Amino acid sequence: MTVKVFADPGHGGHDPGATGHGLKEKDVVLKISNYFVDILNNKYSGVIAKASRTTDKYISLSKRADMANDFGADLFISFHTNAFNGSAYGFESFIYNGNVGEKTKKAQDYIHEEVMKVNDLKDRGQKQANYAVLRETVMPAVLTENGFIDNKHDAKKLKSDDYLYSIAEAHAKGVAKLFNLKKKSSSKKESGNNSKKMYEVIAGTFSYYNNAKTQERRIKKAGFDAYIKKSGKYYQVIAGTFVNYDNAKKQSKRIEDKGFDTYIKQI
Repeated sequence: MTVKVFADPGHGGHDPGATGHGLKEKDVVLKISNYFVDILNNKYSGVIAKASRTTDKYISLSKRADMANDFGADLFISFHTNAFNGSAYGFESFIYNGNVGEKTKKAQDYIHEEVMKVNDLKDRGQKQANYAVLRETVMPAVLTENGFIDNKHDAKKLKSDDYLYSIAEAHAKGVAKLFNLKKKSSSKKESGNNSKKMYEVIAGTFSYYNNAKTQERRIKKAGFDAYIKKSGKYYQVIAGTFVNYDNAKKQSKRIEDKGFDTYIKQI
């Protein structure tokens, strides 16, 4: 059975959401959501993730819930940031304050726990509220408030794409724990012999995820499979993994013939 996860970056279009320190909530949560969907779809097996929006556009609250319901989602996650005159700070999560099942409670538990491991924010707790997107969705639903955008400490973190990626990754880990999702097999495992050397064809290494994503699209458009792998603080675009060095070299040449720079890394 394939698990369906629906991501919902809050606000959008003419509705910027909370603002502060040069940031708009609609932009911050869109990045988190896009990262989150990419991570689930590219790094985990048995799951399909999609989002209410992947660009800056306005969608009503009821429409967001309808989209998730029509998708047949097994889990709904709404991403937000908070604001309160610059004086409040921290992370909090919400589920509906009406009747909810154990799956909803576990979803909140796992996601809250994983995000708090990496966000370096005050834990404001797991809460309940009568929010429309939590009330009108028919599947387990969680809403997260990922810091206060008008607080200097929190906003400094929210300006970092690397930080937002780590937040998205933590949400994904919570989802994986909830549904017992497995990471996609590495090439070493797929080879059936973990003792063999492996060779990755790398078609770009970037400091920023968005730049790596652009390169990934270009490589795919040129006719090659590619995915993004985080390596330390960098994002690498992997365009093939091989047991045989000569095969990696051939792949490298094919990609370079299309105008891209590549290099081969032993793993």
